[in-house]
Amino acid sequence: MFGSLLAGKIGYAASCLLAATALLVSGYAFHVEGQVSDVASSRVDAGGPQVGDMNILLMGLESRTYWNGQPLPKTLEDLMHVGSIGGDTTNTLILLHIYDNGKKAIGVSIPRDDVVTMYGTHGYGGTTAKVDEAYGDAMSYELQQLQQDGQAAKMSRDQLYFQANEAGRAAEIQTVQALTGVHIDHFAELNLWGFYELANIFGPIEVCLKQAAYDPDFSGANIPAGYHALSAAQALAFVRQRENLPNGDLDRTHRQQAVLDYVIWKVKHQNLVANLLEGNALLNDLKTFMITSGGWNIVEFATEMQNLTGRNLVFQTLPIQTQENNVMLNGRLQDINIVDPAYLKQYTHNLFYPAPAPKKTAAPAKATAPIPPASTVTVDVYNGGSAPGLAGGVSQALVSAGYKPGAVSNASGQPAPVKPGTQVFYGTGTAANAAKIARYFGATATAATSVPAGHVEILLGTASATVPTGIVSSSPGSGATSAAAPSPSAASSAPAVNDGQSGGSVTVGPNAPYGIPCVD
Repeated sequence: MFGSLLAGKIGYAASCLLAATALLVSGYAFHVEGQVSDVASSRVDAGGPQVGDMNILLMGLESRTYWNGQPLPKTLEDLMHVGSIGGDTTNTLILLHIYDNGKKAIGVSIPRDDVVTMYGTHGYGGTTAKVDEAYGDAMSYELQQLQQDGQAAKMSRDQLYFQANEAGRAAEIQTVQALTGVHIDHFAELNLWGFYELANIFGPIEVCLKQAAYDPDFSGANIPAGYHALSAAQALAFVRQRENLPNGDLDRTHRQQAVLDYVIWKVKHQNLVANLLEGNALLNDLKTFMITSGGWNIVEFATEMQNLTGRNLVFQTLPIQTQENNVMLNGRLQDINIVDPAYLKQYTHNLFYPAPAPKKTAAPAKATAPIPPASTVTVDVYNGGSAPGLAGGVSQALVSAGYKPGAVSNASGQPAPVKPGTQVFYGTGTAANAAKIARYFGATATAATSVPAGHVEILLGTASATVPTGIVSSSPGSGATSAAAPSPSAASSAPAVNDGQSGGSVTVGPNAPYGIPCVD
């Protein structure tokens, strides 16, 4: 449903960003002093804080070139199995929120096919296009202007493409800020070549597949199910594959996130930071393919991030309303995601900045029967309101709190009438948990013979618009004022929401080998 032959042929898939994330959160990152020749590091500076809570945009470019626009050698293209067709679209975008003094983080992947309003793209500004096109459109426009003004003739190739890339970075940042409603403090960026080189440094990359990965025509993936140590080329194929996956791009995003979890685990267990910092030649190599925002003191940032682990880094995917194939958009047939910008702003804000839990007041102790574990209850969620994807978001939050995922759908066909407020019904054996869940919505749970034993049914009302923040803030291990993050106990065993409106969450289980989840 989420993949297509057209998109698979022209899109490079993802993983660049993942590697950039790995550098940042594991303490490898540093401020780039020079990319190519005499070109300086990015001057795009949002002026964000150096430590503490912050938002970082991680961008992975589709380009099959070096930073100065020079095409990659054919031998390298063949080795990476990427082909020569590509552009400067950001096929991978992850907005990372750092909180709790660098000890925790939550990442939100932005599907590349989301149709949004473009910002900062000059001639393209204000138009509607896919979110991944903001970078390339602005870069192309800047190149045209420099050539028409005669400035290009006075610049070296390095200088010319540096300035064009700067326009692309600024445009993508503005577009993502407008879509999510949160300020981006810093950014990090890699291209396809950069990820391959980084995978060589970190390799081999350990991964776990629930089922065999086979995609010989596009990504080149051919990996059996189970745990595997992948070479750089295999790792690139692993994170590039979108064909033959149940949920296309969403499953591919989970693979990127799983590789990041492994890199963090490896950093902690093999003391790679010290080894890296001892190798000046290696540092010089890294400077050629990783770009970070201007004015960002990475050394200070990395020092604060040393306590972050994979179990404290949680990933979500921005929900979509619907996915449409072969739609004519801006003069060509494309696969697109329809999104609700207002809902995405609220979704991101609730995830990054949840309301503090109310202070508990002391009450006389009274004997009550213990509530059975959440893992014994299956929760079905039906959306009776107008907020698209809300049923999926509520289901994700409850799964993160330990409940088993059940049906996720619209409310049509349910025996109970939809009301303005949310209703909670329960089957045999779930009364206590149903009462607890109902309190999140300010409702009272009601027994219903139509609900199977062991199930709780949530019927979201017509006035429902957001996921109650109390669900995620009460999940195991989360703080009352911290960003909403699913519990590690949910791990990767929780499936993606089956209505196609969200990509589910990916976290690392307590005893996961190599610190990684198993993914599709």
